[in-house]
Amino acid sequence: MKLKAATREDILQCVGVTKYFGGLAAVKDVSFKLREKEILGLIGPNGAGKTTLFNLISGVYPVTSGKIYLYGREITGLEAYEICHLGIGRTFQVVRPFLKLTALENVATGILFGKDKPKGLKKACDEAINFLDFVGLIGKKDVPARSLTLMERKRLEAARALATKPKLLLLDEVSAGLNPAEQLDAIKLIERVHDEFEVAMLYIEHVMRMVMKVSERIIVLNFGEKIAEGTPEEIGSSKDVIKAYLGERYVTG
Repeated sequence: MKLKAATREDILQCVGVTKYFGGLAAVKDVSFKLREKEILGLIGPNGAGKTTLFNLISGVYPVTSGKIYLYGREITGLEAYEICHLGIGRTFQVVRPFLKLTALENVATGILFGKDKPKGLKKACDEAINFLDFVGLIGKKDVPARSLTLMERKRLEAARALATKPKLLLLDEVSAGLNPAEQLDAIKLIERVHDEFEVAMLYIEHVMRMVMKVSERIIVLNFGEKIAEGTPEEIGSSKDVIKAYLGERYVTG
């Protein structure tokens, strides 16, 4: 059950966030807020700047201008590991497990370098078991990540991100490369993560049925700029969004 917006404070705020690569504005003057425990969808055509925005929030890239706040604290310019320690975790469109490490060791790594550091490797491995069980990989705990299927690697990456103890989880195209049945499983996993860990989520997705189903609100980027923000119903009927995805001739009325 979704909470009323009035009961939740803002966990993330971006104010005029801009990123130039040379003379190209990959993200331009993007502002929005994300509330505690909210799932906020982030959509847009290829090259719209979605993953770049993730990289700015998570500290992979420095912003050219603008400010980013987590619970009112400015995090602009912090290193990626510092932002992780403050409570932002993420997954990647192209999954990035440590291929030579086992599934258990991958998740233990997330615990060791996450928000709450345990005292040692054994404690981290003991705790990692719980996250592997949650994502359905307990039977693969001793299997090297390179031997896992794509869906299993995505589940592993979700477990590793959760192991950092985030308050905000950045999900980058969970459905990429999955078949329809696996996409349904991914939706169920996202919903379980949200319900059981009570994390806020900023969620990039190209499969519209997925983002429309799980998101409370949606932001749309096009050519690096925010062109729409609203509920799934409002976004689905937005002329600006239809134009960005399909072209001018498909806009009616």
